[in-house]
Amino acid sequence: MVVGAARVRPLLPVRVLVTGAGGQLGTDLQAVFAAAAHHELLAVDHARLDVGDRDAVSALVGAYAPDLIVNAAAWTAVDACEADPDRAWRVNALGARHLAEAAARAGAHLLQVSTDYVFDGTRAEPYVEWDPPGPLSVYGRSKLGGEREVAAACPGATIVRTSWVCGPHGSNMVKTILRLAEGGGPLAFVDDQRGCPTFTDDLAEALYRLGVARRSGVFHVTNQGATTWYHFARDVMSAAGQDPGRVRPITTAALDPPRPAPRPANSVLDNAALRLAGDRLLPDHHEALERTVRRLRA
Repeated sequence: MVVGAARVRPLLPVRVLVTGAGGQLGTDLQAVFAAAAHHELLAVDHARLDVGDRDAVSALVGAYAPDLIVNAAAWTAVDACEADPDRAWRVNALGARHLAEAAARAGAHLLQVSTDYVFDGTRAEPYVEWDPPGPLSVYGRSKLGGEREVAAACPGATIVRTSWVCGPHGSNMVKTILRLAEGGGPLAFVDDQRGCPTFTDDLAEALYRLGVARRSGVFHVTNQGATTWYHFARDVMSAAGQDPGRVRPITTAALDPPRPAPRPANSVLDNAALRLAGDRLLPDHHEALERTVRRLRA
C-alpha cells in the first residue's frame, strides 16, 4: 500500500557500514545495499565487530569512514536477556553508544534498529512514535537504552522501531511454525498478544530509503495489519497448504513452562510518522507471508 508519494531526497552515492550483518535482517540489508551499485558496502557480523568493544568500533569506523551506519546488531533472545542482563545492556545499549560516538566523530548518519518491546502493551490503541515508552523486560529496557544513547550522541539519527520480525533467514516464528507443523498433531499459540508481523525483505528496503535519505527522528516501520500469534500461526499453516484447524488458541498465562520475560499484550505499532508525512508504507503482512512461505518451501 502506498499513501501519497514518498518524499525523500535523491539517493546519493554513500559508503555504508552495516552491523549485525549475520542476522536475519542484516542478511537482507546486505542484499538491498549490494543491489545498489552506486553504494560501497562493508557488512560486519559479531565475529568481525563486537559492538560492545569501544576500541574496536572506533577503529573500524575510523578506518572505513562510512557516510551511513545501519546498526542491526542486537541480542534479541528476549528470555535469555532476563538471565543475563549485563550482556543485554552491553550489546543493545552500550554497543549503540559506541556506534553513536564513532558516527558523530566520522560525520556519519546513524540508523538504529529498535523494537516494539520498548512499550508495556497496556493501552488498547496502536502505539505512535510519540507515546511514552515503558518496557517490561530486560530486552526492552536495553533497547530503549540504545535509543537514548543514539539520540544523545547523534541528534539527527534515524531510530526505527519494528516488531515480530520474520523472513527466510535465521530463526523466526514462521520457521518455527512450519517446523512444528511437520510433526503432526495440534499446535497451541497465544491469542492475547497482538502485534504486526514484519518481514525482513520489506523492512530492509524501508531502512535503505530512510538511511540513505538521512531521515531524522523515530519511525515505526512494520508490515501492515495487526494480528495475534494464534491467528498468525493459522495464516502460516494456510500459506503452507496445511490445515489451520490444527492450531488452537491459548492464553499467555497458560504457557507451560511460562516465559521468563514478560511480553507486551499489545505491541501494535502505528506507522504514524511515515503515514502522516505521506511516505510509503510496507505492504500487508499477509502478502509478505505468502511470499516468504513460497520461498522457504521452494
